[in-house]
Amino acid sequence: MVEAIYNELKKITEEETHILNGGTEIEKNLYMTYKQSEVDATKLLDAGKLIQVRPHTRFIHFPAHTHNYIEVIYMYCGSTHHKIDGVSIELLQGELMFLNQKAVQEISPAGIDDIAVNFIVLPEFFDYALKMMGEEENLVRNFVIDCLRGEKESSSFLHFKVADILPIQNLVENLIWTIMNKQPNNRSINQVTMGLLFLQLMNHLDRVEINKTVEEQKLVLSVLRYVEEHYRDGELSELAQSLHYNLFWLSKEIKKRTGKTYIELIQEKRLSQAVYLLQHTKMSVMDIGMAVGYENLSYFHRIFQKKYGETPRKYRLRTHH
Repeated sequence: MVEAIYNELKKITEEETHILNGGTEIEKNLYMTYKQSEVDATKLLDAGKLIQVRPHTRFIHFPAHTHNYIEVIYMYCGSTHHKIDGVSIELLQGELMFLNQKAVQEISPAGIDDIAVNFIVLPEFFDYALKMMGEEENLVRNFVIDCLRGEKESSSFLHFKVADILPIQNLVENLIWTIMNKQPNNRSINQVTMGLLFLQLMNHLDRVEINKTVEEQKLVLSVLRYVEEHYRDGELSELAQSLHYNLFWLSKEIKKRTGKTYIELIQEKRLSQAVYLLQHTKMSVMDIGMAVGYENLSYFHRIFQKKYGETPRKYRLRTHH
C-alpha cells in the first residue's frame, strides 16, 4: 500500500462531511442529470477525459442505480457490500470488480476504514487494451467487447478475488497513482497499464466470480451439449479449450453448477446409453461397452453394477422385451 495514495483516499470529503452532519440521502445532483437512477459520466469526468478515479462515498446507503460508463471498483482497504443485479457481493481488500453499463448496483454504507476506489471509464478507453488482449475469446475479452458495444451478452459484472496476486496489485496502484498525479503522457500510460492489467487478469480466470444468470445458463448448456456429443471420448481439456476457459476453473464451475464432476456427467451419459443399447439391440455386452467409450470391459461391468445393482447381462435379461 502506497502511503501517499492512502492518505489522499482516506480524507473525509465535503460530501461525506455533509452526511456525517446529518445527511440521510445521497446528493443526486452530484451524480445524476436526467435519469434519476443513472449515474452520469459527465458529472464525474472532466471534459475530454476517458478515465478518472474517485474514492467511494462512505457512511451512506447508495440506492439501486446504473451507470452510462464502465465502473471499476478496487477495494483499497476494508470491505464494501454490494448488490449487483440482485446478487449480494462482499468486496474485500485487494479485490477488483468491473461493472458494465447495464449492471444495476446498490451499495450498503461503508465505514471510515472501508476505502474503495471507483474508476469511471468511458468505453473507448478500452480500445487499446482490447488490441493487447489478442483475438482469443475469454471471459475478460468478451466482457470488454460487450462494454464497447453497450450490450449485455456476457455477465454484467466480473468480481476478481486477486488480493494475493502481486502484479495485479501493483498495476492497479500504478493506475491510481498516474491518474491522481496527472503526469505527462498519462493517457498512453493508463491505456497500456489497463491492457497489462487485463492480460494479468486473463491468467487468473479461476479467481473470478460472474453474474450466474447469464453465464451459468450458457456454460451449463455448452457442457451438457458437449457431453451429449462426445461422451465416448470427450476430454475436459478439449472442452475448456473450445470454450476458452481455464481448465481448473471450468472443472470447479461444472461441479458448482451441475452438482456433478465432468467425469460423473460422462459416466452418467455412457451408462444411460448402455442401458438403451441393452434394451433395444442385440449387441454383445462387450460391444456395447466399447460403443459407449469403455475399452476396459471389467471396469464397465464394475461401474454398471455399482449404479444399477446388477451386471449388464442380468439387466438385459430382466428388462429386454
